Amino acid sequence: MKTNIPTPDAYQDMREALRGMLSSFNSAYWQKIDHARAYPEAFVTALTEAGWLAALIPAEYGGSGLGLTEASVIMEEINFAGGNAGACHGQMYNMGTLLRHGSDAQKKLYLPKIASGALRLQSMAVTEPSTGTDTTQLKTTAVKKGDRYIVNGQKVWISRIQHSDLMILLARTTPLAEVSKKSEGMSIFIVNLKDAIGRGMAVQPIANMVNHETNEVFFDNLEIPAENLIGEEGKGFKYILDGLNAERTLIAAECIGDAYWFIDKARRYATERVVFNRPIGQNQGVQFPIADAYIETEAANLMRFKACALFDAGQPCGAEANMAKYLAAKASWEAANMCLQTHGGFGFACEYDVERKFRETRLYQVAPISTNLIYSYVAEHLLGLPRSF
Repeated sequence: MKTNIPTPDAYQDMREALRGMLSSFNSAYWQKIDHARAYPEAFVTALTEAGWLAALIPAEYGGSGLGLTEASVIMEEINFAGGNAGACHGQMYNMGTLLRHGSDAQKKLYLPKIASGALRLQSMAVTEPSTGTDTTQLKTTAVKKGDRYIVNGQKVWISRIQHSDLMILLARTTPLAEVSKKSEGMSIFIVNLKDAIGRGMAVQPIANMVNHETNEVFFDNLEIPAENLIGEEGKGFKYILDGLNAERTLIAAECIGDAYWFIDKARRYATERVVFNRPIGQNQGVQFPIADAYIETEAANLMRFKACALFDAGQPCGAEANMAKYLAAKASWEAANMCLQTHGGFGFACEYDVERKFRETRLYQVAPISTNLIYSYVAEHLLGLPRSF
């Protein structure tokens, strides 16, 4: 019986190496973590020590120097193995802002430690309660006073702070009324969380539907050394946008991993489950939804690899990254529904693990960018329709 659902490709050696390591973290492990609302520390440590999370860091800084394509395969395989890459994907792509726009001194200071796991850069603080995805309207300010910036404001849905040493922060350094474009006047900082928490920064965890560690963050005269500014003051919004294509493409790969997991789970159950003296998978009413999920996932997979190829070639890939994320999130959610339906009542039983993955993959219809905003992007940038917001 076939078990390796993803179509064989040029990355099979990498996939096999990953599967060997990931086999140590089975469904029982992830169920235990989920039920306890705990962080998969052993899993993240093993992944870090094996060098997988340093895939995108250049070799000169202790990383693997791989491309986004290879990084996406890593994220896909984690989720296809039944895991949740959301526990650690920030470590993979958050350092991109530092890598592309940081000073030589900053890169030499931080990147080797991030690559080795001595420092974790799991968090990025951009979203705010009152602005959501309207990032140019953010209210958090950073005012320079001498050799420091004083930060005041609030952020929300900021993930993995409890398991991170560093955080990327976007704040407004020039008032909105004083800039010619609303996208100007924002700056990026790297925050040492051990210095910040309790000294001007407070963190409030947000209980949520899935075991995803996320928080509200409050800044009250937090002092950040001026040397922690990344790149030029006022260019932060551009720097953030620079990294979103990588984030969305990696999230797409995670969704594809989820979708293949649901398809394989449903396929195996439909083959083994016998009702009315025959396997339920013999019924077209069961077969067709599984086949449909597989077709949709294969199509999303092609767009993922197209986005990766363009990114790795240094070509514009905003449209492809957005469409890959849309198609993959849609495929994974539809595969999740199909898998639960195939299992019937047993799909709701925790021991089958479907309900956990069902909850986890639902997140990606909303984050890190909602489906509706991708529609708006395609309508405006690809179809030439008037901007809707």
